[in-house]
Amino acid sequence: MPALNRYHRDAAVDQVAKMPNASNPLTIAKHCDRGRVAIFIDGSNLFYMAMQLGIEIDYAKLLCHLCAGSRLLRCFFYTGVDPNNEKQQSFLVWMRRNGYRVVTKDLIQFADGSKKANLNVEIVIDMMALVGCYDTAVLVSGDGNLVYGVNAVSYLGTRVEVVSLRSMTNVHLINVADTYIDIQTLKDKIQKTSLI
Repeated sequence: MPALNRYHRDAAVDQVAKMPNASNPLTIAKHCDRGRVAIFIDGSNLFYMAMQLGIEIDYAKLLCHLCAGSRLLRCFFYTGVDPNNEKQQSFLVWMRRNGYRVVTKDLIQFADGSKKANLNVEIVIDMMALVGCYDTAVLVSGDGNLVYGVNAVSYLGTRVEVVSLRSMTNVHLINVADTYIDIQTLKDKIQKTSLI
C-alpha cells in the first residue's frame, strides 16, 4: 500500500478532528479500532505539563485512560534521574511495579546549574523497534524533536496519537500525528484526588 502524501494525511487528520469529542481517547476508541496500543511517555515533558495545569498526575489513572478500550502491549516512561534523589527512586520503583517500563538516563548538570537528560533518541528507537508489534502508538510529549521519528513510524503503517498540552506542543508534531489530544481535556480524569 503506497504511503499517503501530505495532502491526504492532512485530510485524514481533519476528518478525525471533526469527530464529536475527538479530543477524548474513549470517544476515539469507539470510532476506530486502536488494536494493540504501545504508550511512550516523555516523563519530563509530562511533569511540566502537570505543573502548567496545576495538578499532580495519578499514574494509575493515566495508564488506564490512555489504553482504554484497547490491548496494551507496553507503556514506556522515559525520564532523567538523579541517583541520589531517594524520593524519585521510590517513585520509579512504584512505576515499574504498576505497569510502566521505566527507561532512565542520568541527569547532566550544566554550567548554569540546570540539569537535563535528553531521551528523544530512546523514545524513537523503541517506537521503531516495536513497529509491527502494535497498531497504535500513544506519544505523551509535545517535543518537536520527535517529529521525524513519529512521521517514520506513521509511514510504516502505525497509527500515532499525540497527547500533550497545546501550549507546549510543537505544531509540526500535531501535523504528523493521526490524532492530537490536548491533555487539558483529560485533566479531571488523570489528576490525583484528595481524600479530605
